[in-house]
Amino acid sequence: MAIRMTRQITRRDFSVLAGGLLVSTRAVAQMQTPLLTREILSSGERIPAVGLGTAYVFDQDDGATRSKADAVLQALVKNGGRLIDTASTYGDAESVLGEVTAASGLRDKLFIATKLESPDARELKRSLTRLKIASVDLLQLHNVRSRQQSLERFREWKKQGLCRYVGITSTFHRDYRAVEAVLEREKPDFVQIDCSLDNRGAEKAILPLAADIGAGVLTALPYGNGRLFKAVHGKELPDWARVFANSWGQFFLKYLLADSRITAVIPGTGDPGHMTDNAGAMRGQLPDPDQRRRMVEFADSL
Repeated sequence: MAIRMTRQITRRDFSVLAGGLLVSTRAVAQMQTPLLTREILSSGERIPAVGLGTAYVFDQDDGATRSKADAVLQALVKNGGRLIDTASTYGDAESVLGEVTAASGLRDKLFIATKLESPDARELKRSLTRLKIASVDLLQLHNVRSRQQSLERFREWKKQGLCRYVGITSTFHRDYRAVEAVLEREKPDFVQIDCSLDNRGAEKAILPLAADIGAGVLTALPYGNGRLFKAVHGKELPDWARVFANSWGQFFLKYLLADSRITAVIPGTGDPGHMTDNAGAMRGQLPDPDQRRRMVEFADSL
């Protein structure tokens, strides 16, 4: 997940403030419903619609971090998830994931995405070495800034079997025009963009274009870089939302997942309980268009 390096209120912070997550009969029933998966348009392969971002949470390679990562990955897989998104610049996150997946034997159960800052073979080799794998599922050019950036080298690596899909990312609105230009010209398998209930700019241009060219969409920062949890601190989940969400986290994620153009959301967490709650957004009812409009009105009123 591409992310700005700023301090944000975390799910752990919010849970402490709010008194923890509530488990209801509805939540238990929700787990019995089918898992939401989405098709990767360029191949027809389906992946679970909630994944895991790794910026900040796994950036220190030590025993405590590896233990935390193992617990979160186990929760991801146990609850039907597969997708993990990381980057060469996320501190030691690639190394932590490499150690944990090798020790746990989870590699074959995961869809691993990473990012490079440039089409540099040395950077790719370093990422694969740190991840302890011969290839990744998705290789992304991180934070596209120029309309002229090319994915030619990434496509060569794809042909060589070093990745199965290629993509581009950005979380900077000033670079959206560059993202659109590269999307239209290069037609990658995926685009990763920041999008949340309080940050809906990508809905106007990036998502329609991605759908037109057949690119999958990963949404980074689905909690608005922590803003959404801060905004609802002390507030109860509205009664009208309880028919599709069991927590604020699921409320925010399901707003995005109700848009069929979005392939998967990738919230970051270092807490297995929060990973389980996030994965719950793949179960049960999604908000309909009227409910989704009501969610926007609610968010805009905060």
